Amino acid sequence: MGIEVAVTGLGLVTPVGVGVPENWAAVCAGKPSAAWDATALQLSCRVTGFDADALLGARRALRLDPFVQFALVAAAEAIADAELEPGTWDGARVGVVLGCADGGPATVESQYRVFLTEGARRVSPLLLPMHLPNMLAGQVAMQFGATGPNLVVATACASGATSVAMACDLLALDRCDVVLAGGSEAMLTPLTLAGFSRMGALSERFDEPLTASRPFDADRDGFVAGEGAGVLVLERAADASARGATVHARVVGHGLSSDAYDITKPEPRGLGSEAALLAALEDAGASPRDVSHVNAHGTSTVANDLTEGAMLARVLPHRPLVTSTKGVTGHLFGAAGAVEAVYTVLAAEHGTVPLTANLSRLDPEIDIDVAMTTSSVAVELALTNSYGFGGQNAVLAIAPA
Repeated sequence: MGIEVAVTGLGLVTPVGVGVPENWAAVCAGKPSAAWDATALQLSCRVTGFDADALLGARRALRLDPFVQFALVAAAEAIADAELEPGTWDGARVGVVLGCADGGPATVESQYRVFLTEGARRVSPLLLPMHLPNMLAGQVAMQFGATGPNLVVATACASGATSVAMACDLLALDRCDVVLAGGSEAMLTPLTLAGFSRMGALSERFDEPLTASRPFDADRDGFVAGEGAGVLVLERAADASARGATVHARVVGHGLSSDAYDITKPEPRGLGSEAALLAALEDAGASPRDVSHVNAHGTSTVANDLTEGAMLARVLPHRPLVTSTKGVTGHLFGAAGAVEAVYTVLAAEHGTVPLTANLSRLDPEIDIDVAMTTSSVAVELALTNSYGFGGQNAVLAIAPA
């Protein structure tokens, strides 16, 4: 990367809480959020306690799909945490790079029902502005007066992490002084969940929803779909220091790759994910042995966990402590990499690795050290892995401040 990137602000909206303190407490306590969704007849991890009217104003909230609502609230928390004032900053030097896998399917599905039952003239004129993926970054820019580079990254479930990587590049190229980076997703609609179910990707532990998401466990049977948003404020370390900002941690490297193998399955040897991991370490000027913690993609599917576990055992034979926070949050799709980047920043900042919730018996074919309890660890260098359908991989390297 050529520069040090400081993380000066953090914001989260997830199924375990609205706000960073609530999230960190929940993942460290290993409190799962999965519940049975009677409407969609599926397990899911939904954001609760989120009052969009109170947080955004009733009129504004009505004109926004939930995936944008989540991002605006997470971004506001991150900006406040960074002690930045949007009304006073040079907006042309502030970029927004956010990721999502889908956009606003809730809006599309509801308006399609209107189209079928009431006709085209009853469809909302806000249909497109509400559901288009690019509106995620567009709305955040409008809310906070960020007139610099503005884009949405779509690399499926690697989108959030890819966005952080792209933001780091913008800072390195001096295109921006501040970037709001992360991801947001709200895909828990009947049609979307039906599609994942038909693929055989979802857990069917309907009678035990809280234990359904169980990364690396011998009895895992699929992921639990979730929703939420994570936003990080990124600045060049020198700029953060000059303004006296509090730095949570540093993003010191990133690696991106493609499996170029299958539309949904990971390349079975993990060669693509290995390439991204090694590229992140090279970017950080580090070696595999420097890694002390990994926040794994760890979806709780049979194929992903086996492939990722084998890759980590091969590339990091010194056995750093691995966790998957998806046991608590479920799989947040395009927001997953951003939310997990925030958790990894907090792990580095606090010297604490959260446990992997619901892991009761490690799959005997997985030979890595997975955190069974929340542990105090001197996190000198941490990696967070994100992989997406289509074989798109992103790995971030994070170090303490």
